[in-house]
Amino acid sequence: MGLYNAAGARITKAGFPAAATSDPEMRVTADVYSTRAHDIGNRPNVSNDAVPEGSIKTILFRAGAILRQSQIDKLFPPATIATVTPATGPVAGGTVVTITGTNLDGVADVKFGTTAGTNLKIHSATRIEVTTPALSAGAKDVNVGDEVGTVTKTGGFTYV
Repeated sequence: MGLYNAAGARITKAGFPAAATSDPEMRVTADVYSTRAHDIGNRPNVSNDAVPEGSIKTILFRAGAILRQSQIDKLFPPATIATVTPATGPVAGGTVVTITGTNLDGVADVKFGTTAGTNLKIHSATRIEVTTPALSAGAKDVNVGDEVGTVTKTGGFTYV
């Protein structure tokens, strides 16, 4: 038995048609689980039973599985910011702001301009709260940072 290309020529080990890739393989070293809401609305006459997300855990990858780095990267999509409410507050700071968006459950910090907010609370993947710092009057960018990077809502909060 041998290996051949489409033209019928034998392929040697040294001539095997493959190239190095910038997407290295990674070995999973511990079981990885995914969570979902207890009821995702697929039972008749039931839309949601109000059990918090994470109540059902399913295995996603077993230890020893081989994945490409790009597959792992896809598991961690960047956060997005849809709304900042309220969008205005006093220069003294202290306004509790609700930020909605997607993939917010991995957020590590929120900054108004370059100044960090305080009392960050992660409520869900779509809603977080943070308290504004004291800053000068004017519109400030709201920057949400997680392990993937930082996303910005330009002029997302205005100090008055």
